[in-house]
Amino acid sequence: MEFDIPAIIEGYAKGYFLMANDTGDLGWYSSRQRTIIPLDERFRYPKSLQRILNQNRFSISIDRAFYDVCEGCADREKTWISTELKAIYRELYQKGWAHSFETWQGNELAGGILGISLRGAFIGESMFYRIPDGSKVAMVKLVEHLRERGFLLFDVQLQNPHLARFGSQMISDRKYQELLKEAIVQPCTFR
Repeated sequence: MEFDIPAIIEGYAKGYFLMANDTGDLGWYSSRQRTIIPLDERFRYPKSLQRILNQNRFSISIDRAFYDVCEGCADREKTWISTELKAIYRELYQKGWAHSFETWQGNELAGGILGISLRGAFIGESMFYRIPDGSKVAMVKLVEHLRERGFLLFDVQLQNPHLARFGSQMISDRKYQELLKEAIVQPCTFR
């Protein structure tokens, strides 16, 4: 399959995101409210996670296991990551747009976050874990990484209780569009 990568990037740069519906058909979606992970002091995480971070049980990497993270994110009973969307992510990865941020316990992939980087915006597509706390540590370390690289926006699209534990904020589509426009002109790189 061949995909129009510039058109896909343009769609994300306009605030849309790809998802497959229950029948596997792929489509563009938007929302009246978007969920972001703040990259400032509003970001937080459970106190119990601080203990795990202090123990240094996990190491991190970027793009070391992109395909495994993509599969891990799609491997759930109900998924919006269809076979076609996985193929798109793989091509975006090969072109330098998509990335995985991984946690490891020894040589075992513990968890990871899959996303698309558009200059100063990181669009988090999904996350998963194989070892408890693997994805939570990935979230904390990814926020640290994005801060260090000067990113302005960490978009996680839709709110859920797990993201709320990290201080996720719901903002209007208008505010989101303003942040996105500002972020995509920043001279940031993910790696």
